[in-house]
Amino acid sequence: MDCCGLLTLQKEPVPLKSIEVELEVRDHVATVVSTLNYENKEDKPLEAVFVFPLPGDAAVCHFSAQIGQTQIVAEVKEKQKAREEYDDALSSGQQAFLLEESDESPDIFSLRVGSLPPAESASIRLEYVTELAVQADDGLRFCLPGVLNPRYQPQGSEGAGVQVTSVPASLVPYSLSFSARVSSPRPISKVESNCSLDPLQYLNTDQTQATVKLAAGHKFDRDVELLIYYKDAHQPTAVVEAGQASAEPGSLMGDPVVMVSLYPEFPQSVMSSTASCGEFVFLVDRSGSMDCATNNTEQQETRISSAKDTLLLLLKSLPMGCYFNIYSFGSSYEHIFPKSVEYGEKTMEEALKKVEQMKADLGGTEILEPLKHIYSQPCIPTQPRQLFVFTDGEVGNTKEVIDLVKKNSGSHRCFSFGIGEGASSALINGMAKEGGGHAQFITGTDRMQPKVMQSLRFALQPAVEDVSVTWDLPKGSTVTVLSPPITTIFQGKRSLIYAQLTGQSSEAAEGCVTVKYSLAGHPSENQLHFSLRPAEDTGLIVHRLAARTLICLLEMEAENNEEKEEVKKKVVQLSVQSGVSSSFTAFIAVNKDNNKEIQGPLLHRDIPMAGLMGFAATPCCLRANISSFSPGLDYYCAMDDSEADYEVDYGNPLEFEDTSCYRADSDVDFGNLPEFEDECYYEALPDEEFPPAKKPPRDPLLQLVSLQKASGCWLLDPALAAALGKTNEEVEKSKPEKASSEVWATILALIWLHGFKMDAKDEWELLAAKAVSWLSAQKAPSVTECVEAGNILLGCSVQKTALGL
Repeated sequence: MDCCGLLTLQKEPVPLKSIEVELEVRDHVATVVSTLNYENKEDKPLEAVFVFPLPGDAAVCHFSAQIGQTQIVAEVKEKQKAREEYDDALSSGQQAFLLEESDESPDIFSLRVGSLPPAESASIRLEYVTELAVQADDGLRFCLPGVLNPRYQPQGSEGAGVQVTSVPASLVPYSLSFSARVSSPRPISKVESNCSLDPLQYLNTDQTQATVKLAAGHKFDRDVELLIYYKDAHQPTAVVEAGQASAEPGSLMGDPVVMVSLYPEFPQSVMSSTASCGEFVFLVDRSGSMDCATNNTEQQETRISSAKDTLLLLLKSLPMGCYFNIYSFGSSYEHIFPKSVEYGEKTMEEALKKVEQMKADLGGTEILEPLKHIYSQPCIPTQPRQLFVFTDGEVGNTKEVIDLVKKNSGSHRCFSFGIGEGASSALINGMAKEGGGHAQFITGTDRMQPKVMQSLRFALQPAVEDVSVTWDLPKGSTVTVLSPPITTIFQGKRSLIYAQLTGQSSEAAEGCVTVKYSLAGHPSENQLHFSLRPAEDTGLIVHRLAARTLICLLEMEAENNEEKEEVKKKVVQLSVQSGVSSSFTAFIAVNKDNNKEIQGPLLHRDIPMAGLMGFAATPCCLRANISSFSPGLDYYCAMDDSEADYEVDYGNPLEFEDTSCYRADSDVDFGNLPEFEDECYYEALPDEEFPPAKKPPRDPLLQLVSLQKASGCWLLDPALAAALGKTNEEVEKSKPEKASSEVWATILALIWLHGFKMDAKDEWELLAAKAVSWLSAQKAPSVTECVEAGNILLGCSVQKTALGL
């Protein structure tokens, strides 16, 4: 049969035609309105199911459907009740719409559009608010997840996992339009994106308002990421928002709520003395999906090779006298040393040899067991534990993992890195938030190294202790803090506090919030005075973000509480009252105006998402239900015959022989295929669509860095000469007579870094500082001569002071 229009891989029409997204950014808070346009071009009524990602901390606060002239606004109800209401509506021939958060991960939602009659259209409007995270370079990051990869469900875990219908990006059958409006009290200096944008348009002369649009023809091969830069980004601010007139006074929605954002600035004297101790534990994902390319450019570097290069930089930048260990994980986990060892030349070299041999060959993404093992190791006195986690974040048990990090938050700080498109924002942000660290995402053409080194600088900052927040308000006003207590503060990193204000105060009154803490033994404080006059035009953004913060806190409490049902009741009550979704509630809308019953059985249609896993030419080995991939591409390649004879829904076993390919025939129910362990998927796609990953040449910077010793110095040898682009003879001949060969080699390396690699200073700054300390300790007499001779040899003009000597 010939079909025209948009088709799924099973040759079924896709009822979702287009998605329009409007983003409004006010300072560091975003409101996102997505409109999904559906049309049923089939001759029977249908139910369309769309599973899609949202930012993990998004507060979904509005859901409505427009059918012809009728608009139906959804209500928030307890999840089971909402599901029953949806099923009842469908079975009685009514139209219904259901939006719910996945039980496993707060960054995945499913949307059901039920009983769409033939030739009818429906527009679904979905609205959420979210805080924008501050990046290492002070940019504010907004991400519209456009890619949803199958999430790995560990063996023996409860729940069926999230069923995702994925297709290669080029086959996504609907279009996306995206526009953003940005406003701030401070001028907007620039807006950047990993996707093509139309030029930024300023709306006023002081450049505090601007609009920007996604250029036409978005390919769905990546998440849409916007980075927004303001002038003077580090200004502390407070926004007071009036309560909802219709809500009960004394309730969260009825009272004013304040959002305070603080940027603590530490004294320079303390910052220059970075910690030289600590236990650094690196946990690296080696699941099959790490063999995929980090981005979609010609020069394809795999995620695992990028992680290995980053480990090299990290190991060279660690301070002498600290302790370290490296774990890697997939379906099982490994560690380089039985327990953390003292950092020195011997242990560093041993670790680097093991890192060099790492491959993405450990199967699925089971992160829970290695974390349990790390936390079971006793902490080393006077060496604060710092955990760095690198993963492409495709796990199904997100909540369990975050919960484990939270339980151990008193004994360590956790820095997390989400690698590649579609990494779970709930997992990456949740681990860092509960572990008192910092989260970073590496997408598109981002280099992993500068982001990771920024986090290492945070980890080397002196730990802030005894944090307390005090409020000073006019007489008759009281404050209830809704955010979890601040336990960690980093220089230049934003801390957000939400609080409910109760009682009367005149509009002219002002409040004051003071954060006190102890930093490297010195008491410090930051203070912010703010007006209690409510902002004019924020709507209920601050209330909804505050409600989401409180809901997340209560959901965590429910996980570990004897009185789970009581806490769950509180969450449902708050979710219904605030109109913000939670894991225990869902949005439900039923079209009661439609008098005609919709006749006949419903056709079920899954809307596909772009998924990058399993579609690259590099085999991506992961354990996933095949329905998570895309049945309908002709062939799959399975494993050996040790797991033959799987029961399928129809009771017909499928026989698999060693790496046999089986035909994806239409009479197999893909929804009930078995889960395979670590098999390789090669999708039957034309080769030109995914060129094979080329091994890029070794970066000259990494070449030079790999030769540095743990103490910080370099040795004078042919390998160093080659890294500097010289012959061994040229380097030997230019050495000043009185200089020792190590001092000469180290100064040459520093001149080369300053002369040729200033654009990558973030990556080598810490290891260069270590080299400078080593040189100072040598008290070498010939430093000036070495700098002059080195500049002549390398054709540079780097001043001795610029080197820090």
